Amino acid sequence: MVDFPIETVRGKFPALALTDKGRRRIYLDNPAGTQVPQVVADAVSRCLLTTNANLGGYFETTIAAQAVVDEAHHAMADFLGAASPEEIIIGANMTTMTYHMSRTLGRTMKPGDEIILTRMDHEGNVSPWLQLAEDLGLVVRWLPFDEKSWQVEEAALTGLLSGKTRMVALNYASNLTGSINRVKSLTRLAKQAGALVYVDAVQFAPHGLIDVQDLGCDFLICSAYKFFGPHMGILWGRRDVIDDLQPYKCRCSSDNLPERFELGTPQIELMAGLTAAIDYFADLGAAAGEGGSRRQSIAKAFEVSIPYENVLARRLIDGLSDIQGLTIRGITDPARIGERVPTVSFTVDGIAPETIVRQMNAENIFLWSGHNYAWEVVHQLGIPAEQGVVRIGIAHYNTSGEIDETLESVHRVIAMLRQQRP
Repeated sequence: MVDFPIETVRGKFPALALTDKGRRRIYLDNPAGTQVPQVVADAVSRCLLTTNANLGGYFETTIAAQAVVDEAHHAMADFLGAASPEEIIIGANMTTMTYHMSRTLGRTMKPGDEIILTRMDHEGNVSPWLQLAEDLGLVVRWLPFDEKSWQVEEAALTGLLSGKTRMVALNYASNLTGSINRVKSLTRLAKQAGALVYVDAVQFAPHGLIDVQDLGCDFLICSAYKFFGPHMGILWGRRDVIDDLQPYKCRCSSDNLPERFELGTPQIELMAGLTAAIDYFADLGAAAGEGGSRRQSIAKAFEVSIPYENVLARRLIDGLSDIQGLTIRGITDPARIGERVPTVSFTVDGIAPETIVRQMNAENIFLWSGHNYAWEVVHQLGIPAEQGVVRIGIAHYNTSGEIDETLESVHRVIAMLRQQRP
């Protein structure tokens, strides 16, 4: 097993020690939302109790609240490798923020302009653009993923790009298949065609270091509650792009960055929790021997957590592959484990995913069934959307013992359900 301080890490998450009638919990619902370390809950509580005020005044609590907001933007700039905290826009959630940005970008588009959407994305990076296209008379070009590589291929994108392409919406990693796209090379192709690139990194952010400047994209969005933080979304926008945009906002709201994109009163207490979540990563990296900047410590945290997660993912995939009639919907080649996040989805011949998940949930193994908002993915694969898949998602606080218990349950539940079939 990879040298990773798993017991120390688990000790930071109170929820991992909870039991229900004496039965342990196994959290494998992480693609839908992770648990939080104690420091995140403490930061939210401390903000509510000591710095609870709106912004813009001259008294102590409002000044302190502004400091909380500023630090959250600095922390996310470090997490994403942004050039400035002014490029960080914080809001309610990924979907709401993408709807807002789609309308803002729509002001720069005209009927007949083309946008490219993928069959691999979460619906939050599809529906806002589809509805924008309907409203403005834009042309939507669909980019499928390759069902052998499980990734969006450069050649497929090249075939769709034209002089009319105004935007390409991509995902960094699929929330169903777990596959990681080669975002940097795909972005380069889109930029050569003169298109903007909007990247959904919600599923990638907990599992790998993001460098927005190196990727070359124009926008990248993620969700704090997927990487051990509170429920909120964060959008990075390249300064020279967002500087020229005119968002929908109140007339008397600030025109400064990033405030003109952050509608209404900010979720100040959640921003405190966001900073604590980023500092959790930095502390993990510092404990592994990185004594540099917060960004360097975050990079070190991923350096030690990625190999650990990959070992767990291989253990899970190997164990599932032994089951006859079970199909993993994603990369299974051990040599390509680095091309996926540890989110593993599968279907079983003749058994509805929900039936399996209900049985396992009753054993306090938490996971999901359904399409999980990967609407285009299930349709491309020919999976009934009303059934979807069984999805197991690993975070770096999970253990090999939990994976073994989960595999034992999957084997036993499937065997039981097969015996019950007429």
